[in-house]
Amino acid sequence: AALISLSFGGAVGLMFLMLGCALPQYNQYWPLFVLFFYILSPIPYCIARRVVDDTDAASNACKELAIFLTTGIVVSAFGLPIVFARAELIYWGACALVLTGNTVIFATILGFFLVFGSNDDFSWQQW
Repeated sequence: AALISLSFGGAVGLMFLMLGCALPQYNQYWPLFVLFFYILSPIPYCIARRVVDDTDAASNACKELAIFLTTGIVVSAFGLPIVFARAELIYWGACALVLTGNTVIFATILGFFLVFGSNDDFSWQQW
């Protein structure tokens, strides 16, 4: 059930992104550059989980750096459509649709790590 809801969330988020690009009154595909941020956002945390063993309960610099880089990527994904709208490359309505899609996609990515991030038998790390 979790995998189905996560895939539904991803589909809804991408639908909002595509609506912000492809509706006839907008018809600009600049917002598709946020797809790079969707791909880049989980990478620092995945690398940090591979490098760091979770034996100590204290926080360490590698994991905190990964969270910092992930935060920068997520903030950039929200900032890029706003910059495009301020530069009048896209309309503000398209910006709102892309920001809605960003919220749904990043919530889906967070949900993926919360559901499949534990080190149990059914974990994404075994793939």
